[in-house]
Amino acid sequence: MLFRKLLRTALRYKAQFISMIIMIGLGLGVFVGFNMEWVSIEKNIDYAFKETGFADFRLVNESGFSEEDAKSVASIPGVEDTTRFLAVNTVVKGGTDVITLTVSENINVSGFLTTSGEGYDGESSDKIWLSDQYAERNGISVGDQLSLSYRDVTLETKVAGLVKSGEYLICLPDDSLLMPDFDSYGFAYVSPAAFKKAAGYEFYTQINVISDLTKEEFSEKANGALGRTTLVVSKDDTVSYSEAMGESEEGKTMGSVLPVLFIAIAVLTMVTTMHRITANEKTQIGTLKSLGFTDRRILVHYSSYALFIGVVGTVLGAGIGYGLAYYIMNPNGAMGTYLDMPQWKLYMPSFAYIVIVGVIAFLTFIGFLSVKKMLKGSAADALRPYSPKAMRKLRIENTRLWNKFGFGTRWNLRDVLRHPSRSLMTLFGVVGCTVLLVGGLGMRDTMDDFVGVFYDKAINYEYRLNISKDADNADAIAAAEKYEGDWSAQSSVEIGDEAVLLEIYSVKHDKVRFIDEKMNVVPLSDDGAFICRRIANENGLKAGDAAVFSPYGTDKKYEVRVAGVTSSLSKSIVLSDALAEKLGIEYDVTSVYTDKAGVPTDGVVSSVQSKASIIGSFDAFMEIMNVMVFLLIAAAVILGLIVLYNLGVMSYVERYREMATLKVIGFNDRSIGRLLVSQNLWLSVIGTLIGMPLGWAVLEYLITALGSEYELRVYIGPLTYIISALLTLGVSVVVSKIISAKNKKIDMVSALKTEE
Repeated sequence: MLFRKLLRTALRYKAQFISMIIMIGLGLGVFVGFNMEWVSIEKNIDYAFKETGFADFRLVNESGFSEEDAKSVASIPGVEDTTRFLAVNTVVKGGTDVITLTVSENINVSGFLTTSGEGYDGESSDKIWLSDQYAERNGISVGDQLSLSYRDVTLETKVAGLVKSGEYLICLPDDSLLMPDFDSYGFAYVSPAAFKKAAGYEFYTQINVISDLTKEEFSEKANGALGRTTLVVSKDDTVSYSEAMGESEEGKTMGSVLPVLFIAIAVLTMVTTMHRITANEKTQIGTLKSLGFTDRRILVHYSSYALFIGVVGTVLGAGIGYGLAYYIMNPNGAMGTYLDMPQWKLYMPSFAYIVIVGVIAFLTFIGFLSVKKMLKGSAADALRPYSPKAMRKLRIENTRLWNKFGFGTRWNLRDVLRHPSRSLMTLFGVVGCTVLLVGGLGMRDTMDDFVGVFYDKAINYEYRLNISKDADNADAIAAAEKYEGDWSAQSSVEIGDEAVLLEIYSVKHDKVRFIDEKMNVVPLSDDGAFICRRIANENGLKAGDAAVFSPYGTDKKYEVRVAGVTSSLSKSIVLSDALAEKLGIEYDVTSVYTDKAGVPTDGVVSSVQSKASIIGSFDAFMEIMNVMVFLLIAAAVILGLIVLYNLGVMSYVERYREMATLKVIGFNDRSIGRLLVSQNLWLSVIGTLIGMPLGWAVLEYLITALGSEYELRVYIGPLTYIISALLTLGVSVVVSKIISAKNKKIDMVSALKTEE
């Protein structure tokens, strides 16, 4: 009998049951989806790194390492495995595509996984193992011939296999690009024998090491073993590791903010709704008691409502979470355009199961407490209908202002204060909706502002010419003058205990610009250095202070005045060429920036990169951002619709007799509808006003946590506020209209009957 009653009750309150199930499903789905994403990233990345022997440390020396150097490093206690390693940019013969040619003396370290074709052959002299992504985009198959040019060397090879590598998990040619572009850039491996045959010599600029030592321990031991100071780059400083783990950290941050909001709203909605359902069922509860049902059985019966909602909601949530995670985490999804991983498995975090069980248990407990309150007293007490708390006269009612209010205003004020939990939940739902809208659209505004500053202002050139390592400075500077461009030199230096870039610029044609913390263009100073915001924050530096840095491989230290703090894509110290010469810093020109098109590659210019390709990379990055923004906006609108509809139906049920009374004394359906709409609009306007600054605060937190490497500033345009307000208020009006339409179905006679 009680089971049939459960079904009848669920049908009677179907709107509330469905809305609560959707809310629980949506809240848990966002939680599961975001957390599945970062856990899956970590596990798939870990698999890729282990299978390809991703190195923990890289010793770097542009002059090269000998076999004796490699043996000395391999003999260090705590070192598991090593390889001499070379990665150089080559140009595909007959085109402009760049392929980073890689040679690993020991393929078990910094190696690759073959996805099709032959496995690695260390003795081959004419075979190449090519990135499968680059091959797919450019129509290259196993068995095809590939010709690459490096300096004055040409490698004629056959594609033996297609591969993936942990070293190129995020395949970027330099830090000016945000997203891989496999249409024009890829990587490949050849054996040491193949490289030696083509070049006529052995040359390795790195020793890659697998070790559990800390960076400090390894650096000290490596310097001792080699008898000199050498640049040590840990895996944390590589693009593949740091950016991939950054994606994981971003997922953790998102998973700790947005899902909490969703679940909190879902649970609070459940608390309020279950209380109202059991209040409306008070007479039914009294009837069951009078028929001889024990309190325990009635408690179990009504608690099963909440248990049913919890189970169905969490099952729905798990499905939504899996779908959300798969939408983002698959080779053809958003992350597939960024990470080049050998496997794309989805993993449910263990704590998600605990949360699912906890949510079900907590919802059931809510149902238990709601009905327990109604069981107090005898069966006769329980049979009396639920009566709201008696309203005390509001203080404002004793003022002259009260008499100036219209009937609708006074009626709505009394109702809001008479049902504070419902009003607060409506307010909370509107605030949550606004926060998501402002945060999502504001993220888009922030990134557009970033593009406007860095890519429209700072990058004032059309082409970047990469200078060959064989070219001397005189030739590079002559090329800059020939093409009416500016030039730069890059090298690694140490500030504190951290490796950063030292960038030296000669700016005579306004092709490169620098952006300060307020996102304004500032001229390069000959009296001091610019340091990026991250270096300034980590080392407690500001304009006017002295910064000390040391080039790797030397014992020299340079002290320079901080002329200003800039926003930068790279973690760098920037000097003018005049200041560098004054300080006696040696450098090699690495890039020239120009507007001249059609610059040929030769002994000086090794490759050409266009500004359009950089912008294209950012557009690909924005596609991922747009997916996230779309999901946030959709979630916000669904959240607003469900919360406001659920609470609106609850309000309608609670005020059924009141509205019937209004109809009896002459109010028409339109007038009563306006009362309902106006109350929701009040709460929606207040919630929107509260949600806007909170949306800014949430976005600022997310930008700080997620975008520190880009040194973003939060920017939210007025249109975002307008759209967020219109969407939120629009949802409120639509829901209010739907609820107010129910007035036509009020049965005045039955509603006003006195219940005995």
